Amino acid sequence: MLGKDTSYQVFDDDDDYEQNILPPDLFGDPTDELEDFEEPNENGSPDDYFREGNQSMRFSKTCLKNFFTVLLIFVYLLLTTVAAFLAYQTITDFMDKLNHPVMSVTYKEVVQFSPPGIALYPGKAKLLSCNHYYHGNIPPLVNPGTPQKGDCVIEEVSYIGPFTNQTEKKALVIRGPSDVRSKELVFLQFSHNETDEDFSAITYMLFAKFSDLVDSSNTSEFMRNCERNYSMWTFSGGFRTWVKMSLVKTSSDTFDDIEFRQESAVVKFNDNRPDDEKGNELFFAVFEWRDPFQQERRLIVTANAWSSIAILCGVFMALFKAANFAKLTVQWIIRMRKRHLRNKVKKLHQITA
Repeated sequence: MLGKDTSYQVFDDDDDYEQNILPPDLFGDPTDELEDFEEPNENGSPDDYFREGNQSMRFSKTCLKNFFTVLLIFVYLLLTTVAAFLAYQTITDFMDKLNHPVMSVTYKEVVQFSPPGIALYPGKAKLLSCNHYYHGNIPPLVNPGTPQKGDCVIEEVSYIGPFTNQTEKKALVIRGPSDVRSKELVFLQFSHNETDEDFSAITYMLFAKFSDLVDSSNTSEFMRNCERNYSMWTFSGGFRTWVKMSLVKTSSDTFDDIEFRQESAVVKFNDNRPDDEKGNELFFAVFEWRDPFQQERRLIVTANAWSSIAILCGVFMALFKAANFAKLTVQWIIRMRKRHLRNKVKKLHQITA
């Protein structure tokens, strides 16, 4: 029969006792060690019932602690997963912003532009006149189809086209307008005496500065590069094509680029010449700046390496904390199991004593 002071005995948690008392296979199933003992009969003492109630209460607390421990482990695993996803998303967003910079657009007002170069490819057409006018007032045509005196600066350049196989091209390069406030414009008149073509047009190209061609040591190579980098447009015969130009500058950390944009309007030419002169087709073109605003675009990389590194540091700290908590939780569970098994062994020794 058990003594009354058995259930109130204070158990020692010293490691020396654990090493001396616990058997080597202590972390097996403790119920295996209790199979050899008989269950108490129904006529047990009141102390037996008190001890059974105390053990039941201790078992309930242990189950509750284990439940909350598993719940905390699950929560920290969830937080770890979220932290890992955040790290992946941060790296992905950084690489995406690094490869796709945004564009900042500003407009700079100028009094005048640098005179652009207007490269025309007339083919068999002939330049009849080229004049500079102001205020958008073009005087009425006098003897259209006949050569007239002009005041334009013109350069003639021959070169091998960059996209053709050894085909020589001839370009008439005209100094464009510069005074945007006074609405300076250039009026061009061509004639084409070929009548066996179904359609006829003159191709032209715009580049940033006429002075670049004049100052170039190799004008042929300069025109090849311009044709490679700039767009080509056309204007048709029998009409007056009014071209309004605008300049766009694009810059970034690695390159600078200049391009022209244009708005064109077409007006029909009322040909009042005699019938025998109408076989000589006429071309008219007007080049003018659209407005005094120069568009400047800059490519900006919005990816901030320092902010991304700060986020990743926070994520890795959270991962470290989660791993540390998991380690401490496992150690605590092992400790609690050792204590539980040690108490079981003490009770078994007291029962057998």
